Amino acid sequence: MLRWRITLGVIFSAAIAALCWADAQAQTPGTWLLPLVVGIALLATDELSRMLAARAAAPLGIVTYVGNGAIVLAAGASHWWPQATGDSWSWPALALAGAMIAAIAEEVYRYREPARQTERLAAAALALVYIGLLLSFAVQLRFVEPVGAVGLGAIASLILVVKMCDIGAYTVGRLIGRHKMAPHLSPGKTIEGAVGGLAFAVFAAWLSFVVICPRLESATARQIDVWQWLGFGITVGAAGMLGDLAESLLKRDLGRKDSSTWMPGFGGVLDLLDSILVAAPVAYVWWEYLL
Repeated sequence: MLRWRITLGVIFSAAIAALCWADAQAQTPGTWLLPLVVGIALLATDELSRMLAARAAAPLGIVTYVGNGAIVLAAGASHWWPQATGDSWSWPALALAGAMIAAIAEEVYRYREPARQTERLAAAALALVYIGLLLSFAVQLRFVEPVGAVGLGAIASLILVVKMCDIGAYTVGRLIGRHKMAPHLSPGKTIEGAVGGLAFAVFAAWLSFVVICPRLESATARQIDVWQWLGFGITVGAAGMLGDLAESLLKRDLGRKDSSTWMPGFGGVLDLLDSILVAAPVAYVWWEYLL
């Protein structure tokens, strides 16, 4: 199983690196990466819907699928469509509001008698915010000013910090983990592992801002102080761990071990995406306001 996980990890990393390279060569930023994120949003929505349905909860309606795709696409609207007015966040906000209104309209139209309509609307709201809105922050990282290689550096820093934190927490936890961090929610996670994960996250932040980003940005490279990459590593790494626990909460409550089984050793899309979803807004705040 470990060999399979390593093999899949290498394949995923190579595929993402190739897409980032292709996106860097494209005339319009996001040409290659944005369709990928839309596809990921739809797969994650489908997994969440199946998890809900398996526990006799209300599955998500088609409006939620369309809504999450629209929210992610809207995150790049003001950058792809020069005629678009408003700031970069007005379009995702409108897409979110429109999707929620459509979900309400759908339930009003279908109503014949009480049949868990409130539960379906609550599930739709969860999916639209948890997947669509949070993922749109990752999309916005691609368009960090000045648009170009800087955005690729922002995305790389998010993924590298979060995944290195995962690796560090798993490795240190297996080696010296003794004290359970959330025994009822995720028994395998330890306090020692969390500390190790944050240490790995800080190293990944240093690697991102001192080694990788200056080479990507070349003449536009900004000077990063120690407190910035240190703070980025700690806060984004901690947010990633919270994201991992958030999905564990959903799976525990819905009686599932993995979000799906189509990737043995990894689980499903949500299992790969969980930490990035919660870490993306934190990374966005750093890149947009604190760096």
